[in-house]
Amino acid sequence: MIYLDNQASTPCDPRVLEAMAPFWQRLYGNPHSIEHGRGQVLAGRVEEARGQLAQAIGADPREVVFTSGATEANNLAIKGAALFAQRHAKSKGRGNGPARCKILTFASEHKCVLESVKATVAWGFDPVILPVKTDGLIDWQAFEAALDDSVMLVSVMAVNNETGVIQPIADIAEKVHAVGAKLHCDAAQALGKIPLDVALLDVDLMSLSAHKAYGPMGIGALYVRRRPRMRLEPLVSGGNQERGLRSGTLPLPLVVGFGVAAQLAAEEQATDAERIKAWQDACLDRIAQSPALMQINGSLTQRVAHNLNISFLNLDRDAMLRAWCSFAVSSGSACSAADVEPSYVLTNMGLSPAQAAASLRISFGRQTQQSEVDHLLALLASPAMERA
Repeated sequence: MIYLDNQASTPCDPRVLEAMAPFWQRLYGNPHSIEHGRGQVLAGRVEEARGQLAQAIGADPREVVFTSGATEANNLAIKGAALFAQRHAKSKGRGNGPARCKILTFASEHKCVLESVKATVAWGFDPVILPVKTDGLIDWQAFEAALDDSVMLVSVMAVNNETGVIQPIADIAEKVHAVGAKLHCDAAQALGKIPLDVALLDVDLMSLSAHKAYGPMGIGALYVRRRPRMRLEPLVSGGNQERGLRSGTLPLPLVVGFGVAAQLAAEEQATDAERIKAWQDACLDRIAQSPALMQINGSLTQRVAHNLNISFLNLDRDAMLRAWCSFAVSSGSACSAADVEPSYVLTNMGLSPAQAAASLRISFGRQTQQSEVDHLLALLASPAMERA
């Protein structure tokens, strides 16, 4: 089985595994037990990892809150901002709820963002799901029409998890802040694929995931801007860890692994992208030779090198899956893999349900080999792609 599903999850980098190993047993302990020497050492290692992650995104370490993954980070960003705004409105005596009552997001966002935004109805907010264009980029006309001083928060992902399309985050931030709203960016698919700098992007919140960037599963983080201050209501109550924003004992080995993975992602992003872009270009050349058989979904210019989302125009879903049985690839978001419906991301970009069902996401990674890409290129040129 040739693994080309790196947007679903990446294998742990051996250097990450090596860094994590001592903390499973030899240096085992609770990093919050700072009344003894072992706990103090472990707490220091947590802060070292926090610093590594902060440096990778241009943040202050105090702005990094560890979570169980990007899904929790997205929930904390959106629901936490909404709950704080609601509580603040009540303290000001506004019986009708927050003055800024709209939360905007886009139809191609991850399910956890869409569901979190919809959940804010219960707290008096008006969720607005905006369209994207056929290339997967945001519809600026619809966005600007919806953006006014009633908007509290806008949530948009940096790199789409299905199409690899890169949204213009800094340009979006300029519009959002011009009306006094806040911007949340889901960057789970961006770390290690494109440069990330929270100051240059001018975001207020940013969600991250380790296992999308050659780190371990089960750990993520939320960047929470300090100046100007971004205020959130915590969703998890307990021992007041993570500056009160996310209670619970931190999984020390995973935190250490995330720190190393983030450092490697920042250091090796450019060289990884250069090598992977050559594979993407070779595939695009092969696909261009058969335009009646295969179609690339998403912008050809505003996309990461790691992704190809292809519709097979002469194949139904069953024939497509048979042809690709020796490859680990995805037909949609891994988080919605149990769904039998076609990808909502692709249908919201204008593909028919049949086209979306006969589409695959191919995603290269740091550990992909040239020989595996050669097998991929051979399949793209094979008669299996021509069957009606």
